Amino acid sequence: MSATMSTAAPLLSTSDTSVATSTFSFVDYVVFVLLLLLSLAIGLYHAFRGWGHHTVGHLLMADRKMGCFPVALSLLATFQSAVAILGVPSEIYRFGTQYWFLGCSYFLGLLIPAHIFIPIFYRLNLTSAYEYLELRFNKAVRVCGTVTFIFQMVIYMGVVLYAPSLALNAVTGFDLWLSVLTLGIVCNIYTALGGLKAVIWTDVFQTLVMFLGQLAVIIVGSNKVGGLGHVWDVASQHGRISGIELDPDPFVRHTFWSLAFGGVFMMLSLYGVNQAQVQRYLSSRTEKAAVLSCYAVFPCQQLVLCMSCLIGLVMFAYYQENPMSTQQSQAAPDQFVLYFVIDILKGLPGLPGLFVACLFSGSLSTISSAFNSLATVTMEDLIQPWFPEFCEARAIVLSRSLAFGYGILCLGMAYISSHLGSVLQAAISIFGMVGGPLLGLFCLGMFFPCANPPGAIVGLLAGLIMAFWIGVGSIVTSMSSSIAPSLNGSIFSLPINLTTTTVTTLMTPTTLSKPTGLQRFYSLSYLWYSAHNSTTVIVVGLTVSLLTGGMRGRPLNPGTIYPVLPRLLSLLPLSCQKRLCCRSHSQDVPTDCDLFPEKKMNGVLWDSRDKEEMAQDGSAHQGSSPTFVLQETSL
Repeated sequence: MSATMSTAAPLLSTSDTSVATSTFSFVDYVVFVLLLLLSLAIGLYHAFRGWGHHTVGHLLMADRKMGCFPVALSLLATFQSAVAILGVPSEIYRFGTQYWFLGCSYFLGLLIPAHIFIPIFYRLNLTSAYEYLELRFNKAVRVCGTVTFIFQMVIYMGVVLYAPSLALNAVTGFDLWLSVLTLGIVCNIYTALGGLKAVIWTDVFQTLVMFLGQLAVIIVGSNKVGGLGHVWDVASQHGRISGIELDPDPFVRHTFWSLAFGGVFMMLSLYGVNQAQVQRYLSSRTEKAAVLSCYAVFPCQQLVLCMSCLIGLVMFAYYQENPMSTQQSQAAPDQFVLYFVIDILKGLPGLPGLFVACLFSGSLSTISSAFNSLATVTMEDLIQPWFPEFCEARAIVLSRSLAFGYGILCLGMAYISSHLGSVLQAAISIFGMVGGPLLGLFCLGMFFPCANPPGAIVGLLAGLIMAFWIGVGSIVTSMSSSIAPSLNGSIFSLPINLTTTTVTTLMTPTTLSKPTGLQRFYSLSYLWYSAHNSTTVIVVGLTVSLLTGGMRGRPLNPGTIYPVLPRLLSLLPLSCQKRLCCRSHSQDVPTDCDLFPEKKMNGVLWDSRDKEEMAQDGSAHQGSSPTFVLQETSL
């Protein structure tokens, strides 16, 4: 990548390092080291507690006995990585509060998983989310989904592992790659030895550290500039308080529609079908606890987003009164927060260390979740189906080895991440590019009973090809351009020089020539990646399924289908239901099997024997659910 286009953070010079090191006192080092030691201690406590009596279920699923509170905080910590802590305030500082509208997507982004994905996964008694794909389609689709997830998470972990080490380098002058190794090794030890239970409880501790670190920056920073009221006034005077941008153009980088609705698909790809999150739902002691943990994440996420945006506004107000130095103005956008922390927290021993601990907490929580989930899917989807004769002791050793092995692999990916562009947008784009097709694959299986295995595989491949076509095309277009990419742009942000950034930001849309042809296509807002790619999977998958005969003659597990049409019809007034021949034999609410006079459910022809067998078998929604053969298939 050319120097003019790269937003990778430059390493500090020798003189810069000495300034940064003098800001980081002995107390700050103590606070930072305490974070690592306590995280390691929590992990080792759960690792050695009951040593010799652990099972694979304990390591991978915490014995399915976790409560609502720790699962909720762990879900939050996995999402709130150091990437967001660094990226969101920088986004607000540079472009204003438009990004804040992303909070509108959290409602549907968590409500849909709570009422659709969690019940289906939990009742099927899964360990890996990709077991669902075998139950719904076949083993080949399961393997394709697993391999895609592994690719997604390994790349994303490189970004997350690199970000806090970059922070430590900027604040203390500590060697960048030594900090990467320290973070990776500490996380590897407690994740591999302690399993999911250790990961969840360290997430709880690290979430509290993240809250404290961000809160300290807001309180001290706002106090130095005259309070939050003054911060808001300054931001308003300089046009940083954004209104609702209702431009429907999907090529505009941030609008209300891309944030509030495009963000829903991004949230679903993370909280609906991502193994790192699904594994936490399934570790809950009951289905109700899993749903409640998903509900509890919503207010916590809103609070975290609010705090990150406030840091960005406080930073903007501070630098209006105290202009940046030349070094700061030429830094990468994702380093703005770090220099801001140096400026406002110097002279307050312990607080700079607290904020760096905050960044490392975000990273530790995210990569530990990834290591554990990667080990789980590899064990459950790629090893056990082919080697079922593994004894329990050998399976435990292999599970721990896999977690540690993925940690080593992610260390290598961190080096590649150092050459990526803007940290926040690069990470989200990776999730959109790969997470979107996976979301589409699960939606294809759950909502369309006619979808078959060939349609699922071809649809997934089409979604991935489309995702990387847009993503790679966007990168190549940005690199080949001799000017800064427009704000409608794609994966990478603006150049590292703040002067150029400011000029480009203030330019009117008519000043910049709008891209045409394929370049216009490549400028699709990164927030629409998940929506576009998941839709591609569904459209192509349905087309191929219909052309290949649908599910006619193939066994179908009813527990893998979400009855969309019956649920929608049940919301209609009773008079409308009767007109549509939707009567219930028990209550005045239609059941899934009684919505059609022919006893058809979503294209499935039921007979009385099927219903009697399901009535006798209370595990109709468990992993051993009875199957039946479709005699007729339709949309």
